[in-house]
Amino acid sequence: MCGRKTLTGDMQSIIEELAIGEWEDPDNYTPSYNIAPAQFSPILIQENDSRIVRSMKWGLIPSWSKDETMGAKLINARSETLLEKPSFQNLVPRNRCVVISDGYYEWQRRGSATKQPVYIHHPRGRLLPMAGLWSAWTSSAGDELLTYTVITTAPKKSIAHIHTRMPVILHSGDLDTWLDSDQNPLHAASNLLVPYRGDLGFHPVSTMVNSPRNNSPDCIRPITDSSTLDMF
Repeated sequence: MCGRKTLTGDMQSIIEELAIGEWEDPDNYTPSYNIAPAQFSPILIQENDSRIVRSMKWGLIPSWSKDETMGAKLINARSETLLEKPSFQNLVPRNRCVVISDGYYEWQRRGSATKQPVYIHHPRGRLLPMAGLWSAWTSSAGDELLTYTVITTAPKKSIAHIHTRMPVILHSGDLDTWLDSDQNPLHAASNLLVPYRGDLGFHPVSTMVNSPRNNSPDCIRPITDSSTLDMF
């Protein structure tokens, strides 16, 4: 699964790399080294041929849900069963989005009791745009909440020893195919739900990332404990 991620770049560099046309509520953006479920982060969608960024809450709440609690169970969506699950099947044709990130964490099991957090990122510091789905949910009081989920797939070979799943990471040339549902049929978008074809860097990090309260560059800093490095 993908249960923690980062977005550490400045807004202008993100806008340029993703060719964003509009960033709603730009004053609310702050770089983050430890984005957790139930937190808000920038999500890229397409409207009227323009790429727009909106802040959304991590943990998808289907429009038909009676309350918000369902979001905690839907932070990820398995690519293999998207069209079978009631929570996702109606979103795939029209509500595709890109979860803007530049890295994510997984926890690799060490022995029977402990897990080592590992930071996975682009080796040259570029973004890792993740395929996602989004939904607009309205509370009983009439308040609208935008939420999203990260789509996952089988891991690429180089990181399969870390975890059995990875987020679907999109190449820049595939963003239009995923975002523009008017011009790209469902089967074309579905063909993108595969393990990442590019290079990924990874290194062990401190267990401080286990707590969402910790949010600083120290979260992604490599650790140098020799017993841990032997795992890699």
